[in-house]
Amino acid sequence: MLWESVAGVVAGILLAYAVLLFLLWLYARRHPETVTLKEALRMLPDLLRLIRRLAEDRTLALGIRVRLVLLLAYLLSPIDLVPDFIPVIGYADDAIIVAMVLRSVLRRAGPDALGRHWPGTPAGLEIVLKAAGRPGTPGTAGAA
Repeated sequence: MLWESVAGVVAGILLAYAVLLFLLWLYARRHPETVTLKEALRMLPDLLRLIRRLAEDRTLALGIRVRLVLLLAYLLSPIDLVPDFIPVIGYADDAIIVAMVLRSVLRRAGPDALGRHWPGTPAGLEIVLKAAGRPGTPGTAGAA
């Protein structure tokens, strides 16, 4: 009887994992205009600083800041949806999750919030806004 319960829990976890992977795959297919993995990895230090700065910005809504703190925790955690040692897709899930969170932040806070806290170049901010679902750059790039 115990093994049936354990088997049911394991099957449920595997099913939930499969559904999450399928949803990530769908998101990537629906948004082919997002940045490439190579671009995302090159901008990782600036992205981490952006996320941290946005999370510390008291002018943003608490829900946005909580979302960003959870994103930072996920990125820093050794536990991942798809393990990073799997070639290509191991890092792709991180890039997709970052794009999803930034897309929601962009919708709620606007492009000026991202531009205000972006530590990199205007071209880098353009790539971030593109990944987040909005082309173009606000006029306040590079300020912090």
